[in-house]
Amino acid sequence: MGSPGRGVGRYFSRSRERAHAALPGLSMWRVPRQLCAHFARGSQLSGLWSRPAAFMSTLLINQAQYAWLKELGLREENEGVYNGSWGGRGEVITTYCPANNEPIARVRQASVADYEETVKKAREAWKVWAEVPAPKRGEIVRQIGDALREKIQILGSLVSLEMGKILVEGVGEVQEYVDVCDYAVGLSRMIGGPILPSERPGHVLIEQWNPVGLVGIITAFNFPVAVYGWNNAIAMICGNICLWKGAPTTSLISVAVTKIIAKVLEDNQLPGAICSLTCGGADIGTAMAKDERVNLLSFTGSTQVGKQVALMVQERFGRSLLELGGNNAIVAFEDADLSLVVPSALFAAVGTAGQRCTTARRLFLHESIHDEVVNRLKKAYAQIRVGNPWDSDVLYGPLHTKQAVNMFLGAVEEAKKEGGTVVYGGKVMDRPGNYVEPTIVTGLAHNASIAHTETFAPILYAFKFKNEEEVFAWNNEVKQGLSSSIFTKDLGRIFRWLGPKGSDCGIVNVNIPTSGAEIGGAFGGEKHTGGGRESGSDAWKQYMRRSTCTINYSKDLPLAQGIKFQ
Repeated sequence: MGSPGRGVGRYFSRSRERAHAALPGLSMWRVPRQLCAHFARGSQLSGLWSRPAAFMSTLLINQAQYAWLKELGLREENEGVYNGSWGGRGEVITTYCPANNEPIARVRQASVADYEETVKKAREAWKVWAEVPAPKRGEIVRQIGDALREKIQILGSLVSLEMGKILVEGVGEVQEYVDVCDYAVGLSRMIGGPILPSERPGHVLIEQWNPVGLVGIITAFNFPVAVYGWNNAIAMICGNICLWKGAPTTSLISVAVTKIIAKVLEDNQLPGAICSLTCGGADIGTAMAKDERVNLLSFTGSTQVGKQVALMVQERFGRSLLELGGNNAIVAFEDADLSLVVPSALFAAVGTAGQRCTTARRLFLHESIHDEVVNRLKKAYAQIRVGNPWDSDVLYGPLHTKQAVNMFLGAVEEAKKEGGTVVYGGKVMDRPGNYVEPTIVTGLAHNASIAHTETFAPILYAFKFKNEEEVFAWNNEVKQGLSSSIFTKDLGRIFRWLGPKGSDCGIVNVNIPTSGAEIGGAFGGEKHTGGGRESGSDAWKQYMRRSTCTINYSKDLPLAQGIKFQ
């Protein structure tokens, strides 16, 4: 996923402050850099990330330097099922730190029997939760946001440890959840439909919105907190109960977040199953997709898996909310301000090591500025501070898994075979963990197969274009339609870009990167991105069902088409 992830300025000078720090809703800009630096200095984690494997023979959670994990309620083996009580009878898995591939702790996943029990308890909990007035539900969500605030630094540190993103992004991702909670509190007093005039005397039409019931939430590894937050906070104020299955490789984060929420529900004497958790793999995900008791399934992940999920849900005429892949483009015209283009392309392509769904993977440059922009980008890439995610000065961390490294290498080789030239990067870094060089490739055809393939890695394909018509078509020719951005000063071109013949994406930007959406707008994309919308605007409607209600408050009964029964 990709809405979270702010901080263009941080990819250059240490002294350069983030330009958008005061903008509401841009959560990750607002995390004070000093706070992260203070935590890094105050912890005992410095240096551990690059220690040889021979010195890391035990689980990290058992080492004194990682004792802070226990402040989140984590231990050597954790129960991965919550439905009012903790349990789990499935497979025990181990999660690893991407920065050194050392084991962190273990999680016992859900069995199919655990899933069945959890769904039953969740549906019972809904009977209680649906009776709570929406503003009161908003109060509970406010308390969840406050509880997350109290743990924001330590939970963000876990995100950095288990997912691999840099600390400021890990903390900022938790802030994203907090911000959505704040947003949802206000929304809890505003959701509802209009009262409509009736053509019949003594009648009124009301649009009534009710919760769908049980919302299943399947999230991906790249934003293991924020995406759940978008869904959970909005679904809760709408009157739904939630069943969460996070990515197996970030199971500790799922457990830690659920423990925070469970405490709030317990303190308010509400059923814990309102926010249930079933850690697991494909068996649990398949069960959720096929289960008619799951009234809405929100799925975030790859287009390939998302298609399978959509077909299973559609088979039972269920509802799904899909947030899938993106093959996003930045377009820079000859009149573009290059002082905006270069840092925007850098941030969008390299942030989170290229593992956002809004990552810029294609860079279309007018032929008159192509060489200059590529050269500037190469110099900017050389300044990126690579290192341990825990270091507050580091701006680029590892890929999430070894498999991702192999995918990166495969994509680089394929780009070469198709005629591309690697002008920067292209190799695995010689250091512990899953580090690869951020990479720029030029010389490919705009419709090269590899350029039309989303690779979750920091590979940027740069192309030359001649005119507006062709580059607008090139932007739209990929199967996904998530995010896009244009850089120009031409007002007419800007509005053509925003219009029906312009970008066909769900996020259409001007003079900013493809990453960094605000929570107040609906987030999502078109075509193979899935069509779902989360977070702001009227995305709350996805979590509710609508009824049109006609009320006769007169003593007459005018029938349709003027029919009269004598």
